[in-house]
Order: sequence, then C-alpha cells, then structure tokens
Amino acid sequence: MYAHKPNVPTNNSIMIEMMKSTQRLFCSLFLLVLVTVQAFPQQQTPNVVLVYFDDLGYGDLGITGAVGYQTPNMDQMAREGMFFSHYYSPQAVCTASRAGVMTGAYPNRLGLSGALDHRAQIGLHLDEETIADILKANGYATAAFGKWHLGHLPQFLPRKQGFDEFYGIPYSNDMWPNHPTNKNYYPELPLIENETVVERNPDQRQFTTTFTEKSLDFIDRNKSNPFFLYLAHPMPHVPLFVSDKFAGKSGQGLYGDVIMELDWSIGQIRAKLKELGLEENTLVIVTSDNGPWLNYGNHAGSTGGLREGKGTSFEGGQRVPALMSWKGTIPAGTVCNNLASSIDLLPTIAALTGASLPSKQIDGVDISELLRGDFSKYPRESFLYYYRRNSLEAVRKGDWKLVFPHPGRTYEGFSPGKDGQPGVAYENHFFEGGLYDLRRDPGERYNMRGYYPEIEAELFEIAVTAREDLGDDLTNSPGKNRREPGRAAE
Repeated sequence: MYAHKPNVPTNNSIMIEMMKSTQRLFCSLFLLVLVTVQAFPQQQTPNVVLVYFDDLGYGDLGITGAVGYQTPNMDQMAREGMFFSHYYSPQAVCTASRAGVMTGAYPNRLGLSGALDHRAQIGLHLDEETIADILKANGYATAAFGKWHLGHLPQFLPRKQGFDEFYGIPYSNDMWPNHPTNKNYYPELPLIENETVVERNPDQRQFTTTFTEKSLDFIDRNKSNPFFLYLAHPMPHVPLFVSDKFAGKSGQGLYGDVIMELDWSIGQIRAKLKELGLEENTLVIVTSDNGPWLNYGNHAGSTGGLREGKGTSFEGGQRVPALMSWKGTIPAGTVCNNLASSIDLLPTIAALTGASLPSKQIDGVDISELLRGDFSKYPRESFLYYYRRNSLEAVRKGDWKLVFPHPGRTYEGFSPGKDGQPGVAYENHFFEGGLYDLRRDPGERYNMRGYYPEIEAELFEIAVTAREDLGDDLTNSPGKNRREPGRAAE
C-alpha cells in the first residue's frame, strides 16, 4: 500500500498556471487596445505638397472664368476639395511673397522686399525658420523644385533653409541675357542641383515637365515616410515657354498653352498620390505668389475683374486663387469666403503635423478649422497690404478695405505689350486712397470714404498698431519689431 500523497503543486504546475494567467492577461490587454484603437483611430502625420505658381491671376482657372483653355485638373481639385475666394499673397512681388509663405511672417518684418537679382548680397536670414525647417525637425523628408528667389548665393539656397534637396533656378526666369528690356544685363540663368550649377541657360520649354517629374520621383522615394514637397513653378512668369506636349493646344495662344501644362502638372501630382494610396494622408495646396503682370498683354493672365495687378496693393495684385485638398479631411466641393493668406500656411501646417512654431514672432494664424469646413470661425480678421520697401498702403478687416494715399504702379490708361514685349506700367502714379466695400465692390471702384466714419476709424487703428510694430515708410514710422535679412558673408 502506498501512502496518500498530499496535493502539493509541483514547479511544473506552477509554471503552467502562471503561463495561463499571463495569456489571459495578454488577451484582455489586446482586446482593450483593439477597442481603444477602433474608438480612437490613429492619426497619421500628413504629408504636405505646396505648389506655388508665379504670376498666376485670380481669373486664370476654369472655375474663375478662364476663356480659351481648360484647367480640368485644378477644377477637379476644387470639386474634391476647397477653393478660397478671399486668399492673399503676402506681398505682390516675387521675393517678398516667397519670404512670407516660407516663414509665416510679413516679408517686411524680415527685411525683404521686391525681387532679388544676381547682384543681391542679401537673402532670407538663416535664423528664420521655414516650413521645411519645422517639418524636418519632425522627421519629414523635404524638397524644393523650381524657383527659389530667397537669395542666390550658396549660403541662402534651400538646403540652408531646411530642405534636403533642391533642383531649380535661384531667381526669376527672365533674369537672363535675353531679358526683353535689359539685354545682356543679367548673366546666364543657372540651373542648380543642391548647390552645384549643372547647366546655364537651360531649355525653359522643359521646366514644367522637369520640375514635375522631379516631384513625382521625390514622392515615390518617400511614400513610406512623411514628406514636404515645395514645387515652385517658374511659369506663367514671362518669358513664357511650353513643351511640345501643349504647344498650340489652347485657344488663348502661348499663355493658354502654358496654363494647360501647369494644370497637367497638378494632375500628375494628384494622380501619383492616388496611385500610392496617399490621398487621405496628404494636404495639397495650390496657389500663386501674386497677380498677373498686366503690361505683358497677351502673355499675362487675368485678374478676373479685380483692380490693377502684380506690383500693386490693389486686389488684382494680392488676391490670388487658392485650392486645397485632403481627402476625408477637407470637405469636397466647398468654397471658403473667409479671409486667409499664404502667411497662414506655416502655423496651419504646424498645427496639423504637431510641429513646433518658430521661436521668432510670425504673423500667420492657424486656419485648420476652415480646412475642416467650419466657416463660423474667423481665425484671420485683418490683413496688411505692404509694398515697396516698407510702405503700408492699405488695411482690410472683414469686407472693408482702407487704402492710404501712396505712390504706386498703375496699368490703367496705358497700352499693354504683346508677344513677350512689355507695354508701359507707370510706377509713380499717385493714388489718393479710399474706403472700399469688397463685398459689393471687389473691383475697388466706388470710394465710400466719409460714408462710414466708424469703419474708417476702426481700420485706421489697425494701421496705427501696424506702424508701431512693423513701421511704415509712408508715415516715416520705423517700427519696433522688424528684423534684418541675411547678408552675404564677408
């Protein structure tokens, strides 16, 4: 007879029980995580594609009344995304506008104005933080293709400003020996890859195609990680060039051909995002640096009836078309009539990606609520129209715009040019100023000064604050918070 053995757990049974308990705990945790993920879907960090046209007018798209050609890809982008009807360039000229879009600050705050050329010894200061800087710090791949125009010297080129790669031209495409009014003043136009000049006076007929193909390759190479693509097309700035694909295709001559090819570029970018399954994780922004250069006649675009054009602080100079799409986030087929500007892109992108805002003062506001379709919000209430070196020529709040007396460019009353040759644009016309209701009078033709003194006083106070902050050459106000541009190394 064997003695009764007590029911004492062995080491093996203890281990088995512990494993079962661990499995039960793991299953419970897994179910909890699964439920949590389903209840709160993980938000991917969105890619950002910013396409910046040069001199594209408010009326140059099919949806804004273009005649003689079609823009089916941009029109489709509007149907699938959002069109901004009251969207403003930071300033109505090349360098200044690009400084604003890259930094989220009024360009005169940064000490930049006008259009820098090959003699310039200044550029965007390296202490300024660009969209590329803040996104690169968050692990984004960054690239700039096309026109830069924030300093042509090596210390100012895109790879010093947060971009991993650059392929393009350092300034406007008319800054070459064949300039129509300054023959042989400019050197040969350099085409630059990163910091190396790879060609001089390149075939500009290939610009739109080449910069588009570079962009598509960049997207392909970075489809598995977040990226920021800045595609700054040199067109439709004069001189106009188009590839054989679109030559003679429009009913609006060379200008229409160029716009059709630029529209093709937008279609290629959006098709690539769709092919890679990135539509729901990519914010695409398409806009212009300023309005059309009207004295180039049939080689210039349309303001859609807005007053004046490039180089002026009237609506035709600074109100530009703007399209944004992001499938599943931006409601399809919407029109935003709220005030917005390209200086708002940096803080908006920062909010959407979790990036940190620049340490220095900026002027843009976060308009992400508008992108989601909440038009009850007015993140931007006012806008300052600066031009020349630092002249505050107008202010806007709500529907009202107060224009101050100032000397400036006018195209009115002068004959435009033809086929690439400019007509006259008078640079020192004196504008008496006025008060305009942009809801009823977007063409700024009917001066309401004296009819609404309370509105005029409110707008004037905005100008007083701006002059204290940013200064104003028209009133000899230096401003307290302007910064110096970058200067060439000794």
